Amino acid sequence: MFSKACEYGIRATIYIAMQSIEGNRVSLKDIARATNSPIAFTAKILQILAKNGIVESVKGPAGGFSILPAEMSHITLRQIVSAIDGDQIYKGCGLGLPRCSEKQPCPVHDKFARIRNELKMMLERTTLEELAEATMEGSTYLKR
Repeated sequence: MFSKACEYGIRATIYIAMQSIEGNRVSLKDIARATNSPIAFTAKILQILAKNGIVESVKGPAGGFSILPAEMSHITLRQIVSAIDGDQIYKGCGLGLPRCSEKQPCPVHDKFARIRNELKMMLERTTLEELAEATMEGSTYLKR
């Protein structure tokens, strides 16, 4: 459903949030290791997230990535997904057809529209803070 970049971006953002709650700034290498993602690909994703104001990037020996804990309750999954994948997830045809619309629907158009709306609501209502806290308490995990 999400692109690979978006999957990595969500995992990286959760990991950065967890570390930020603990008062730590985290390096690119640590993020890539913690999320099982390639370093170069992770660097590109983090640039996008920083450009969109989701993560903060500090250069230098004491640098790394962080998120202000006070901001975590305001950052939603929708912001992360939109920064990386745009809004295509809300517009594309469930079967990948180029001309699917209300006037010319594909066979799954109506069913997919309902699922897409539910997904949109879930992404809008899910905060980075709740994802980080659930992972920190052990009820969810970022890698196996």
